[in-house]
Amino acid sequence: MSFNLGLCSISFRKNTPQEILTEMKNAGLIYIEWGSDVHAPQKDIEKLTNIANLQKEYNIKCSSYGTYFRIGVTPTEELQEYINAAKILGTNVLRLWCGNKNSQDYSAEEKTALFNECKNVAAIAEENAVTVCMESHNGTYTNTEKSALELMKAVNSKAFLMYWQPQQLLSFEENISYAQGVSDFVKHIHVFNWKGDNHLPLADDIDSWKEYLQCFESDKTLLLEFMPDDKIETLKNESNALKLIAK
Repeated sequence: MSFNLGLCSISFRKNTPQEILTEMKNAGLIYIEWGSDVHAPQKDIEKLTNIANLQKEYNIKCSSYGTYFRIGVTPTEELQEYINAAKILGTNVLRLWCGNKNSQDYSAEEKTALFNECKNVAAIAEENAVTVCMESHNGTYTNTEKSALELMKAVNSKAFLMYWQPQQLLSFEENISYAQGVSDFVKHIHVFNWKGDNHLPLADDIDSWKEYLQCFESDKTLLLEFMPDDKIETLKNESNALKLIAK
């Protein structure tokens, strides 16, 4: 297998972009997803430009822009700012969130409105030659395999895809099923080892992750998300585990 290996900047919200890129270089990672909340705010053109220049200096590529844009919650007209920011960072992939509650909590009318908004977002993405990817997460419409597949098929756009990550409250078998079900729609994968509320070393879950990755084509980007101890010094160990998983 030959996956692209990288990191989500939100793993280290207390660190500067330069500190993050330095540790990435030392750990042998070359792709980064910048978060819009702390490191790369969509309105701060100067900060975005500085990050783009640092990426060139460190020979790091921006795989994606991790936004906190929620479809159906954030005004759709604000999406353009995020798209513009992503392009400054050098990526055409944006991480979005679909709604603000689990799929089973939507009424029929709310679901129709949300799906229509998703189609609007997909059209904007197509017009701007970018891909928007829904976070696979509790508290959003894509909280289950069934709801995620329903959404992908309803929107039916190559510019509207998914991320995948194991959900820490599901069993291994349930996570495998979800991965297999949505694999055709997945662009990037967030990698971590969580069991319930516990953040554990990735090295302790290599076998499970090897099975997860069997569900996907090897052109995906694997992005480390969070450290077991929240320390940037741990990145090298987590990166070594990531490399073992991706073999």
